[in-house]
Amino acid sequence: MASSSYSNSPCAACKFLRRKCMPDCIFAPYFPPEEPQKFANVHKIFGASNVSKLLNEVLPHQREDAVNSLAYEAEARMKDPVYGCVGAISVLQRQVIRLQKELDATNADLIRYACNEMPAANPQFGRRMGHGGVSYDQSSGIYYPSPWNNDTCGERGDGST
Repeated sequence: MASSSYSNSPCAACKFLRRKCMPDCIFAPYFPPEEPQKFANVHKIFGASNVSKLLNEVLPHQREDAVNSLAYEAEARMKDPVYGCVGAISVLQRQVIRLQKELDATNADLIRYACNEMPAANPQFGRRMGHGGVSYDQSSGIYYPSPWNNDTCGERGDGST
C-alpha cells in the first residue's frame, strides 16, 4: 500500500508542536511542511495559541494575508528584536528623504547650469530670455519656449527665487 507522503505529512505547525495534524487544522493551508522555519519564527514571536485565535477571528479569504504579515513581522523581529519591520520602514523612509534632497539639489544645479549657459551658447542669434521661460531671437523675431519647465532663470512658480 503506497500512500502519498504529502497528504499524510503534518503541516509545519503540527510537526513543530509535535501533534497530529487533523483535516480541519487551521494552520495546514498556511504553513506547509516544506516551510518549517516560517512557523518556527511565527511561533517564537507570537505563540501558536495567539496565531490560532487570530486566524479563527479573521475572515477565511483574509487568512493568507494575515499569515504572510505575521511571517514577515516575525522574520523582521528575529533580525531586529527591538524595532522589527518598523526599523526597516524607518531606514527606507530616511533613504527616500536623502534621495529626494539629492534630486532637489541636482535639479537646482541643472537650472543654474541652464541659466548660466543658455544665453551665452548662441550669441550670434541674439537670443534673450524673456518672461515666462520664453527665448526671443532678435534676428528672426521668433519666440522659443524654454526647455526648462517654463520657469525663468532664478524664478520659481511659487514666487521665491
